[in-house]
Amino acid sequence: MMNAEQQYIDLFSQTEAMICKHSAEVLNAPRAGAFADFERLGFPNRKVEKYKYTDVSKYFEPDFGLNLNRLSIPVNPYEVFKCDVPNMSTALYFVVNDAFYNKALPKINLPEGVIFGSLKEVAEQQPDLIRKYYGKLADTSKDGVTAFNTTFVQDGTVLYVPKNVVVEKPIQLVNILRADVNFMVNRRVLIILEEGAQVRLLICDHAMDNVNFLATQVIEVFAGENSVFDMYELEETHTSTVRISNLYVKQEANSNVLLNGMTLHNGTTRNTTEVILAGEGAEINLCGMAIADKNQQVDNNTSIDHAVPNCTSNELFKYVLDDQAVGAFAGLVLVRPDAQHTNSQQTNRNLCATRNARMYTQPQLEIYADDVKCSHGATVGQLDENALFYMRTRGIAEKEARLLLMFAFVNEVIDTIRLDALKDRLHLLVEKRFRGELNKCQGCAICK
Repeated sequence: MMNAEQQYIDLFSQTEAMICKHSAEVLNAPRAGAFADFERLGFPNRKVEKYKYTDVSKYFEPDFGLNLNRLSIPVNPYEVFKCDVPNMSTALYFVVNDAFYNKALPKINLPEGVIFGSLKEVAEQQPDLIRKYYGKLADTSKDGVTAFNTTFVQDGTVLYVPKNVVVEKPIQLVNILRADVNFMVNRRVLIILEEGAQVRLLICDHAMDNVNFLATQVIEVFAGENSVFDMYELEETHTSTVRISNLYVKQEANSNVLLNGMTLHNGTTRNTTEVILAGEGAEINLCGMAIADKNQQVDNNTSIDHAVPNCTSNELFKYVLDDQAVGAFAGLVLVRPDAQHTNSQQTNRNLCATRNARMYTQPQLEIYADDVKCSHGATVGQLDENALFYMRTRGIAEKEARLLLMFAFVNEVIDTIRLDALKDRLHLLVEKRFRGELNKCQGCAICK
C-alpha cells in the first residue's frame, strides 16, 4: 500500500491548477511553500512527541473524496437545520463541507465594518486585509497537518471586527458534513479583532450522512489590544468522523480570550491549541470537556506561551470516559525568562467509568522566571463510591446516581461559558448525552 502522504503529493501535483482556480490569490500564495513543508514533514505519527497519543497519519490512508472542483452540494442548511438553543438568537451562518454557504444569509445586520463571510470572497475583495493575517500564526514549517491544510484549502470563514466595535449578538457558525461517499474536508477560519473589539462566536460541528468523514481545520485568532473574544466549539458528529483541528491564538496587551472546546459525540478527535500571550495584561481562559464512550477517542494538546510579564492563564480540561474510550491531554505552560509576575493555573481532571477506559495526562510547566505564581494538577479516578452509596441510601437508583455525579463533574467546564442561553442549553445536552440519547439538537432535521 502506498504511504498516506504519497497519494496526496500526487493529487496536488495533478490538481494544483484546479485548486488555485477555485480559490483566491491570497490563499494561493502560500500554497507552494506549504506543499514543500508537507512533503518534508508528512503526516504526524506517534514518533512526533506532540502526537504520541494519536497516530494521525493512519487516518489519511483510506481513499477519501475531495471536492476540489467546488461542485455545489444540493442542500440549503437554513431549511434543514433548525438550531433551537432557546433564548439564544444568534447570527447564524453555515459552512457546508469546506465551503462557506452564501446562497442565503441571515437577515441580521452586524455592526458597521464587521465582516463575517467567505474567506475566498473577502480575500478577493480586500486582499490586503487577509494577506496581513492569513497564515501568519499557522506555521506550515512546524506541523504536517497545518501544511496539508494550507496546501489544499480553497475557502473558509473570516471574522473581522474593527477597532472598538462591540458585536452584541453572538455569531454562530455551523459546520455541516454532507456526502454520499467517504469524504475529506479542509476547513479554515481567520478571526481578527482590532483594538478594543468584542465578539462571541459559537462553532458547531454536525455530520449529516453516515459515511466516513475526515476534517482538517486550521483556525487563526488575532486578539488586538483590549479586545474581548469568546469562542465555543461544540462537536456533535458521529463515530465515523475524524476531526483534526489546529487552533493558533495571539493576544496583545490587556486582551481577554475565552476558548472552550466541548466534544459531546465524535469518532476520533485531535485538537491542538497554541496560545501566545504577546502583550502585558493579556488573559487566556482555556477550557475543554470530552464525553466519550464506545471506542471514541479525544486528544487535546495545548500550549500557552507567556512571552511577556504580567499575564494570566487559566486552563481547565475534564474528561468522562466510558466503555473502551481513550482520552489524552497534554498541556504545556511556558514562562519565558522576562515574563515576571505571570499567574498561571492548569487543571486536568478525568473520570474513567469502566476499567477499560484509558486516560493519558501530561501536564507540563516550564518556568524560566523567578517571580511567578504557577500551579498545575491532574487526576484520573473513578466515581466516588461513598457519594454513590450515600445517594442510593436516599432512594436514588444507582444508574441515576451515576448520571448525577458525572453531570456534576463536568459542570465546572460548562460554568465557564459567558453566554447564559448556551450554558443552559449545554446542561441539557450533556444530561441527554449521559442518558445515551444524544438528542442531536431537537427539531433539527439533519441529525435523525
